[in-house]
Amino acid sequence: MMRPLAFIAATVIIILIAVPMIEGAFLISHVTRILIYAIFAMSLDLLVGYCGLVSLGHAAFFGVAAYAAALLAEKAGISNVLIGLPVSLLAAAAVAMVIGLLTLRMSGIYYIMATLAFAQMLHFLVNDNDYFGGSDGLLVLNRFRASLGDVVLLDLGNRATRYYTVLIAAVATFVGLWFLVRSPFGRILQGIKSNEQRMRALGYRIGRYKLGCFVIGGTLAGLAGYFYVLLTSLADPSIFDWLQSAQVLMMVILGGLGTLIGPVAGAFLFIELIDQTAELTEHWKLIIGLTIIATTLFVRGGLVGLASVLCARMFGTRASA
Repeated sequence: MMRPLAFIAATVIIILIAVPMIEGAFLISHVTRILIYAIFAMSLDLLVGYCGLVSLGHAAFFGVAAYAAALLAEKAGISNVLIGLPVSLLAAAAVAMVIGLLTLRMSGIYYIMATLAFAQMLHFLVNDNDYFGGSDGLLVLNRFRASLGDVVLLDLGNRATRYYTVLIAAVATFVGLWFLVRSPFGRILQGIKSNEQRMRALGYRIGRYKLGCFVIGGTLAGLAGYFYVLLTSLADPSIFDWLQSAQVLMMVILGGLGTLIGPVAGAFLFIELIDQTAELTEHWKLIIGLTIIATTLFVRGGLVGLASVLCARMFGTRASA
């Protein structure tokens, strides 16, 4: 008999596949946005939930890839996804490598503040430079396509095509990370989080594993950043801001650290909370803050932890990540 959560997951996937079949451009764009932030949240969960690397500068990689895509499209006239996506991911990975090499030598609050500082440096760099569009950012007017020569394989300007592309990327990210965290590499990352000194005493080169994790997480954040530009046609300095990193961290905490499925659920709930409460009251930030505090204090393990408890009581089983 199919486990309750497996049944729920299958139902959710069917619903997601059916979204473009429902008339409504807003709904397609809204769910696309949630899927983009789900990728972003999973990338941060790899760092925080599996390796214990809390970062307040994760938006740096999201923003670097977004600006790389916008610059290629507007400055170089390259809107071909087959070129723009690899370049954007390489840019995010390169920046993650540099920041990782400079910050991972630190620990505790010093490391956290260093990641925040680098993200803010990038924020001010693009905000004060006309080449990057200044405070207005870069508006992308070119239509994104995946093409070989004159043959258009995918038109990412089409809402449904873009939606399914992001959905496939989100599923691939989840599956890829699921295998990664269960691989020997992933087990070592979890060992580092549990007891770094013991792992070092066992002969593991902790620095290399941390850097590898940092670069992988940064590259996946770049993937989300690239899709963000495809959706909004805009790259602006706000995507580098520390609030962007803080919001994604809240998604991870709300959904459940170290679960992968938790950040996906957290992204959905967090974005819905913002959209719905913003329409009800101008004090929506207070509601969001109270929700996060209540989750941290009373719901151990976030939404996944809550689901685990409910499944144990109702079906005599536990939720699995």
